[in-house]
Amino acid sequence: MKVFRILGRNIRDAFRSVFRNFSLSIASISCITITLVVVSISVLSSYNVDNFTKLMKQDFTIVVFLDNKIDQKGITEIETEIEKIENVESYEYESKIDIASSMMATSDIFENIMKEWDETENPLQDTFLIKVKDTNYINQTANKIKQLEGVTLVKYGEGIVEQLLTVFNIVEKALVVVVLLLVFVTAFLITNTIKLTIFSRKKEIEIMRLVGSSNINIQLPFIIEGLFLGLLGAVIPTLIVIYGYTALYLNFDGRLFSPFIRLVHPEPFIYVVSLGLVSLGIIVGMMGSYAAVRKYLKI
Repeated sequence: MKVFRILGRNIRDAFRSVFRNFSLSIASISCITITLVVVSISVLSSYNVDNFTKLMKQDFTIVVFLDNKIDQKGITEIETEIEKIENVESYEYESKIDIASSMMATSDIFENIMKEWDETENPLQDTFLIKVKDTNYINQTANKIKQLEGVTLVKYGEGIVEQLLTVFNIVEKALVVVVLLLVFVTAFLITNTIKLTIFSRKKEIEIMRLVGSSNINIQLPFIIEGLFLGLLGAVIPTLIVIYGYTALYLNFDGRLFSPFIRLVHPEPFIYVVSLGLVSLGIIVGMMGSYAAVRKYLKI
């Protein structure tokens, strides 16, 4: 019971101290808020870039065009060889008749032109649509398929695919580095801001020493105060993540600039990020207070 009574008293004193030293508390809270807002934007961007990359990799398809003179036996042989290629995840065969039907369904112009074609007049080519397991090896996989007898052309957007993957990977790594740097900057700024708060209360700490308070009894109220400051500083960034990101998602219908660039669905994504921000604010606030009391005042 004594432990809970002491803890309750420290929580009460810390809460009062936040309002008693209101101007310095506002400075600490503002510092935490600004840095967590930047952290939240970086985290949201990083997650979405990672999502863009994953979706793009899922959509990558190798289109294999077959010789018009190939027979069913030749198609079966190519299918067998495709199955042997290690990086092939799945494939789908489309005959030129199926392709023509699909094209006619999309346009009246195509239907008007193609409806009179018979099998011998159809100039389209039978194709295989291939998904790969690892897009990093899509070029090598395409080259293996090109060598198969009966294959006339292999296309997958070569050149553009590699460039987009490279750009997204660079952006994703850069954002991760930015987030980590911001966490360290946040800890540094908060520690120094809280140092000012503690320095202004140096006499209070000296009195606590004179009456025989132990180091932990002196440190604990400041650590709890740091918890409150971190929690309050995380409120605005959390609201921005929950309501701001949801509004962005709904306003753009889950897409950004292009139908192919899809945003991460808000739920449960925004709650995970918000929980991370609140935890980060609390931890950094407590650690900042602890470091300031221990190192700055040499307790």
